[in-house]
Amino acid sequence: MFVRNKSDIEKTPYFVEWGAGTSHRLLTERDAMGFTLCHTVVRAGTESLLQYRNHLEACYCIAGEGEVEDMQGNIFSIRPGDLYVLDQHDRHFLRGGKEHDLIVVSVFNPPLRGDERHNLNDPLGSAY
Repeated sequence: MFVRNKSDIEKTPYFVEWGAGTSHRLLTERDAMGFTLCHTVVRAGTESLLQYRNHLEACYCIAGEGEVEDMQGNIFSIRPGDLYVLDQHDRHFLRGGKEHDLIVVSVFNPPLRGDERHNLNDPLGSAY
């Protein structure tokens, strides 16, 4: 058993500025739990084209607002209590709210190493 606080992560390489927000990688591959758990902030007014080619991801909104858009143009508003799931390695746009950051708890399977970074300058979208 262990206990870890979000603020402890800020002193490690597992606190990631990913270009449109931050990610506290609370559990990673090194913890041998079989998944990663993150506290992720998507800054208000940002848009990122993302795809996780090697991971499945589920995100549960705990605060703020935002939206996710699939490649067919379907836009889903995300508010506290909403879950969105990228169960097909879905390429998607992730947007922070117009006035408020989107804050989610995200779970990745298989787990992240923890030091992955997005490249938001890739016209095909950031992928890892």
